[in-house]
Amino acid sequence: MKINGYLVLCVAIASLGGLLFGFDTAVISGTEKALQNLFHLSGFWHGFTVASALIGTVIGSLVAGYPADRWGRRETLILIAVLYFVSAVGSALAWDWYSLVFFRFIGGLGVGGSSVVAPMYIAEISPPKWRGRLVAVVQFNIVFGILLAFFSNYCIALLNLGDVEWRWMLGVEAFPAGLFWLLLYFTPQSPRWSVARGRCEQARAVFERLGASREEAEELVREVQASLHDTSLDEPLFCRRYLRPVLLAIAIAAFNQLSGINAVLYYAPRIFEMAGAEKDAAFLQAVVVGGTNLIFTLLAMSVIDYFGRKFLMLVGSIGYIVSLATTAAAFYVYGTHFDRLGNIIVLASLVVFIASHAFGQGAVIWVFISEIFPNTVRAKGQALGSFTHWFMCALISWTFPVIAAASGGHAFAFYAAMMVLQLLWVIFVMPETKGIPLEEIERRLLGTDSASAAAGSTRSCS
Repeated sequence: MKINGYLVLCVAIASLGGLLFGFDTAVISGTEKALQNLFHLSGFWHGFTVASALIGTVIGSLVAGYPADRWGRRETLILIAVLYFVSAVGSALAWDWYSLVFFRFIGGLGVGGSSVVAPMYIAEISPPKWRGRLVAVVQFNIVFGILLAFFSNYCIALLNLGDVEWRWMLGVEAFPAGLFWLLLYFTPQSPRWSVARGRCEQARAVFERLGASREEAEELVREVQASLHDTSLDEPLFCRRYLRPVLLAIAIAAFNQLSGINAVLYYAPRIFEMAGAEKDAAFLQAVVVGGTNLIFTLLAMSVIDYFGRKFLMLVGSIGYIVSLATTAAAFYVYGTHFDRLGNIIVLASLVVFIASHAFGQGAVIWVFISEIFPNTVRAKGQALGSFTHWFMCALISWTFPVIAAASGGHAFAFYAAMMVLQLLWVIFVMPETKGIPLEEIERRLLGTDSASAAAGSTRSCS
């Protein structure tokens, strides 16, 4: 199976869910201070307001596997696009704090669903040799969406729109959301989902359209059928047979957020203001962070299928530890009295932090989770990994303002300690998955050949 124009188009369209994921995640950073002042929010309720979308994200990631299995990956992506659109328009027109939180929650459902379905869909249509890079397009678009959000916030801030500034910052997302909704009608259903539903002829036709020869399409359908033999999409995820992939997904997703990445993305302008930057400079420094994220994501995408997932995680973990420890030290030394040098140290350290994330965890997490689960439970497994990721994200983002109010150093020191644990996990536990067909990864992680796995799956999960 080779790459053709139609496959690239499908990947590009599906990965727009990632762009909206990133935009929705980061756009709140430009509005959170204005919202705190407008609604007179305490530190607790300020954190809750920022985390309201994340609560929706946790729920969206938890339930997205069900419609993805029942209705199909593409139809679920269409539903996600609608959620993004409704959230953007509703947030821009919010009439009080309650309506704002509600519409941010709706957007969070879309983000959670995107984190499950977009990488899973792309993994299921991609050739093994190129799967890492193609699934990583989702991460590229997440990062591009983050950069767009930072840049959009910066441009809107320059317009001095006053009391309606935050409405424009949140509302512009409606335009890419509408485009995503429209373009999804030009993509096919996942062929692996079609085989699971007994639509083998449809699956063969899609495989051929995506670049497989007639013989390759036949072989792919047979391999998927073999992996599904004597099982169903109703097979439970939580059983002894799937213990290893379940633990791997939980670990990589939890470590992703214990780095503090989303605390930095959500509160980037505020962190830079804490480090002594003026308001406009703080917004511009956030754009620098977003640009760094984009550049190093592109670098990671170019080498993920050459060096592998584990190498990127090793490099990223070391970068995390150095940058977070330096940031913590700067806050301990300068406290609330930063000078020019202190501001530069924090900016440089967080640029290294973002580069480390983009090259390591950011590029690997959605690729890795989309690969390690068998066809029968991939949607459930992807949902579990995404749920863990977003649950931890909500927890970190909600608590960061409270911890940072006491000491910025405490927060970054904790994140650095967690990344030492991640480094040990990568070295001693994480398997390599580069270039291996999905069905072969299943056999390796479950420790069975396809025949015995199929025969034993129902018994071990009953």
